[in-house]
Amino acid sequence: MKKILIGVSDFRNMIQGNGYYVDKTLFIKEIIDSGAQVSLFTRPRRFGKTLNLSMLRYFFDIRQPENRQLFDGLKISRYKEIMDDHCCQYPVIFITFKDVKRDTWEETLDKMKALIASLYDEHSYIYDSLKPGEKKFFTAIIEKKAKSSDYEDSLLFLSELLYRYHGKQVIILIDEYDTPIHYGYDKYYDKIVSFMRNFLSAGLEDNSFLFKAVITGILRVSKESIFSGLNNIAVFSILNHQFDDKFGFTEQEVKQLLKDYDKSELFEQVKFWYNGYRIGDQTDMYNPWSILNFTAYAKSEFRSYWTQTSANEFIKHEISKQKSDQIRQDIETLLQGGTVTKDIVENFVFSDLETDKDLLWTLMLFSGYLTFTGRLWHNTYKLRIPNNEVKTVFQESVIHWIKNELQIQKSLLDETLHALIHGRLEEFEQGFRRVMQDTFSYYDTRKFNEYVFHAYFLGLLAILGDYYEIKSNRESGEGRYDILLVPRQPGFKGIVIEIKRTEPQRDNETHEQFQERIEQLLHQAIAQIERRKYYKELQNKGLSDKDILKVAIVFAGKTPYVYKSSSDPEQ
Repeated sequence: MKKILIGVSDFRNMIQGNGYYVDKTLFIKEIIDSGAQVSLFTRPRRFGKTLNLSMLRYFFDIRQPENRQLFDGLKISRYKEIMDDHCCQYPVIFITFKDVKRDTWEETLDKMKALIASLYDEHSYIYDSLKPGEKKFFTAIIEKKAKSSDYEDSLLFLSELLYRYHGKQVIILIDEYDTPIHYGYDKYYDKIVSFMRNFLSAGLEDNSFLFKAVITGILRVSKESIFSGLNNIAVFSILNHQFDDKFGFTEQEVKQLLKDYDKSELFEQVKFWYNGYRIGDQTDMYNPWSILNFTAYAKSEFRSYWTQTSANEFIKHEISKQKSDQIRQDIETLLQGGTVTKDIVENFVFSDLETDKDLLWTLMLFSGYLTFTGRLWHNTYKLRIPNNEVKTVFQESVIHWIKNELQIQKSLLDETLHALIHGRLEEFEQGFRRVMQDTFSYYDTRKFNEYVFHAYFLGLLAILGDYYEIKSNRESGEGRYDILLVPRQPGFKGIVIEIKRTEPQRDNETHEQFQERIEQLLHQAIAQIERRKYYKELQNKGLSDKDILKVAIVFAGKTPYVYKSSSDPEQ
C-alpha cells in the first residue's frame, strides 16, 4: 500500500517515495491548452498549490529528461502528443516565497536576495556561455552584491539567458508570491509591494522569452499595486469555474482515499468535519492537508488539522479590530450554520483593511475560513463556515472576545456549560449568575431588550460547537424556539431553551412577591415549550423524552433564574 507522506510538496519525492498521490496531472494539459500566457491561481493554505507547481516543474524541465517516467500511469500520460511535444522540453525557472516571513524590510530584502541568488546558482551551468558584462551581473546576483534594482530585473534577465542557451522559451513558476506581503502589510507594505511589482512586471510583461508562467498565492493583491501593466495575466480564484477541481480534493477523490485505507465507514463524519468548500462550480471540496492527516494513521482522530498549520492570529486580530456589534452578530449567525451576505473584493489591498472593515470578509473567504454558497449579484455573495474544523477558529474568536473584552474566566464558563449539558440546572444557575455578574457589572441592563440576552447567551454557547449543533429562532413544532442544542453524537442530551426578561425586584415589592413573579414567568416559559412543542425537532432526530432537557431562563436585571421541567427524571 502506498504511504501517505505528510508535508511532502515535492512531486518527484512524492512519486519516487511511493506516496499516495491524488492525480492532478491534467492540470498540465489545461495550462498548455489555456489561452493565458500568465496564470495566477489563488487558493487557501494547504490546498496543493506548491505540489502542483512542483509537478509542472518536473514535467517541463528540459534538463531532466528522465522525469518523463515520473508520469507513467498518471492521467497526463494518456495524451501522447502532449507528452512528446511538451514533456521535458522547456527551461524552467521555479521560485517560492512561502518562507519569506520576516519582521523587518531589511531582513525580508536579504531573504529575497538569497532566494534569487540560489535561483541563479541553480542555473550556473550557462555561465560559460555568457558575455563578460553578463557574467559580471550574474556573479553579483549570486554573491548578493547587486543593486536592489538588479534583483528586480533578475527574472527577465535569467529568462533571456536561458532562452538563448536552450533555444526554447521558458516556463516561469512562482509559488506563494503574496506571503511576504501578508507578513509585511502593517510593517513595510509599500516597500514589499514596490519590489514585487517591479520583479513580476519585468519578468512577465511582454516577455518574448516566455512560454507560460504560473503564479500561486492566497489573494490577488490589487492589480494597481502588484500587477500593474500585466495585460497578459489571467486570474483564477476560488470564484472561477476554470481549473476548479485542480486544487483541493473532490468528494469522489476523498471517497476513493478512504476506501483505499479501509475507512469508508467514516465518510459521513469526514464530510461533517472537513467537507464544505466551493471552488467555482465545484461543490463539496475538501482541504487536502486535513484529509491526508486524518487518514494517515491507523487510529484516525477527528480534530482540527488545517487550522494548526500556521497561526490564525492574523484573522483573529482582524476580527477583534471590528468594533461594531454587527461583526459579533454575523459570527453568531455563522456559528449557528447560517449565511451572511457580503460584498467580495477580488483585487485586495491590504492597507485598506484599516479603513474598509468589510474587507475582512474577502480576507476570510480567500483564506479558507469561509466559503460561498452562491452569487447574488455583481460582487455580492452568500458566505458560510465550510465545516466543523474551521468552525473552531470562530469559536476561539468568540472565546477570545469573552475572555478579554467581557472579562470572563474560561474555567468558570467551561464549568457552567458543562453543568448545563449534563442537566445539573442548579449548578448551572449558580455558575451563570457569576458569569453574568462578571459580564454586566458596569452596565444598566434596564436598557437591554430580550434579544440582547439571547444573543449574548448564544455567544457563550459557541464553545459547545464540537458537541452540539446550535440553532436559534427556528421553526419547530408549532412555533419558534429561542435556542435549540442538537447533539452531534450519542450520550448528550438535546436541549431546548426559552428565554424571558423581566424587571429586577421593585421598590414596593416584597421578596416573596418577586419570587412569585419569577416563578410565574419560568412556568410560562416551560408551558410555552410544551404547548408549542419546541422539542419536536429533537424527537424527529430520534431522541426520547428522557434525552430532552427543557430549560427556561428568566433574566431579572443582571440575575438569571433557571427552571427545569418536573417531568425530567433528574429533577
